Amino acid sequence: MTELAIPPGLVLILAGLLLPLLNAQLRAAVIAIAPLITLALVWNVPDGNVLTISWLGYELVPLAGDNLSRMFGTVFAIMALIGGIFALNQARVVELAAAFVYAGSAVGVVFAGDLITVFVFWELMAIGSTLVIMSNGDEAFGPGMRYAVIHFFGGVVLMAGIAGEIATTGSIAFHPMQTDSVFRWLILFGFVINTGAPPLHPWLPDAYPKSSWSGMVFLSAFTTKTAVYTLIRGFPGAEVLIWVGLFMIFYGLIYALNENDTRRKLAYSIINQVGFMVCATGIGNEMALNGAAAHAFVHIIYKALLLMSAGSVLYVTGISKFTRLGGLFRSMPMTTICCIIGALSISATPFTSGFPAKSLIAGGAAEAHMELVWLLLTAAVAGVLIVAIKLPWFIFFQKDSGLRPPEPPLNMRLAMYAASALCIGLGVFPGVLYSMLPHATDYNPYTGGHLASQFQLLLAGTIVFFALLKWLKRTETISLDIDWFWRGFGKLLAREFDVRTGIAWQGIASNVTSVVQRFVRTIYKHHGPEGMLARTWPTGLMAFWTTVLLAATLVLAYV
Repeated sequence: MTELAIPPGLVLILAGLLLPLLNAQLRAAVIAIAPLITLALVWNVPDGNVLTISWLGYELVPLAGDNLSRMFGTVFAIMALIGGIFALNQARVVELAAAFVYAGSAVGVVFAGDLITVFVFWELMAIGSTLVIMSNGDEAFGPGMRYAVIHFFGGVVLMAGIAGEIATTGSIAFHPMQTDSVFRWLILFGFVINTGAPPLHPWLPDAYPKSSWSGMVFLSAFTTKTAVYTLIRGFPGAEVLIWVGLFMIFYGLIYALNENDTRRKLAYSIINQVGFMVCATGIGNEMALNGAAAHAFVHIIYKALLLMSAGSVLYVTGISKFTRLGGLFRSMPMTTICCIIGALSISATPFTSGFPAKSLIAGGAAEAHMELVWLLLTAAVAGVLIVAIKLPWFIFFQKDSGLRPPEPPLNMRLAMYAASALCIGLGVFPGVLYSMLPHATDYNPYTGGHLASQFQLLLAGTIVFFALLKWLKRTETISLDIDWFWRGFGKLLAREFDVRTGIAWQGIASNVTSVVQRFVRTIYKHHGPEGMLARTWPTGLMAFWTTVLLAATLVLAYV
């Protein structure tokens, strides 16, 4: 069926490339229509390999479908539509263009049937997301460069792992892998970097809040969730992910509680929430994997809703600090309601979307007889409620800041209404969500016992929040994170190489590249398939990205 052999992500990428060439009316039409076309293509991708391309002796599979890829492709297309509608007032066309290329690349990853195609779209995502950040002007340049450093580093690690995997197995297929070789560990590490896992996580709270009021809505949806997809696809049941995920949950929770900036708080909350997905992937049974996929789906929507609420406040007030906000419900009642719906959803309140998704994760831990993991996940749900209440309480209630901003423009409200409707609809009718899961399930989250225990947990979290309210109030402070080390490391490198006195880094990069090339060629000499092209094309790519990494690391010292 030829009509099905169109990779859905290419529609969004093409739309992104066209947007700068169009006037405002045509641009709005493309922003609305392109995600709908993408969604239709996603739903029509059948199971199995749909499109193959011969390249350098390998069979690339740029389009392969199953329930997991269609589920992620669906929510990515929905998010491109909602985010695009929300951003219609964005004057920086480059941001919208980059955002659609970014979204299309994410869709490309989830329908990629081989590791080479995954890598190509993975790196396009890094470029698109960096441009989304940097399009916000001078203040975003430094964070954008630091963001690029980490993601190019992740690309180097991922390419090294893929090159080694091809050398040792001769296969480029993207399928479940065991962590039984150094190269597969490198692939796993490359994927995990994009989840925002500590200690390489500062790119997320550092760069995301420096994007525009609309840019962070896009950023929250694709990078971390695409990483979750690749982990579900490539490393289900990898035990190390359980502990990585649990650490992310509590690390992000603590920093989100301490943040005074609304959008930095939500950035740390992304780390917290992705931790649930990573942990579920590590548990690895069908229920837990369903939970990881379902949680990724609903998280994209309710996190976008929370970010659109915070972005709307930033749009109409120019303020993102909790200490300068309060009492906005008087003049922004609809934004207040939408923010509350998002907070209820992220808290896994029954009859909102977070409840049927997180219930699967806890159920997966129980089914695997992981009592400690189940207990920690349950405790974390109560902690998330405390973080979630904080956002609407300190922005819209608590005190009267004297601000009386209007509601945001209609398109921004429509985007929030759509996300709110999805949060409620998927909570009330979880069967719609469960029908898309990678594994069939007859799980029912709405049993009497489960509802009673969840409401008790939420009540306990609410009591704790108001009991500790005096200590939860923010002050004009910033949270010191581990990024101080990485910035210092960059400056140390700059001093060591003495860039400012004219010693060119190109020579150093050339030496590093040469070492990398010799290393990879040695691997291929002993393990790889015969044929010069098969041995050398990963070498060139790896050398290129190593050079990019070193260049970016040195630039880091000045941003």
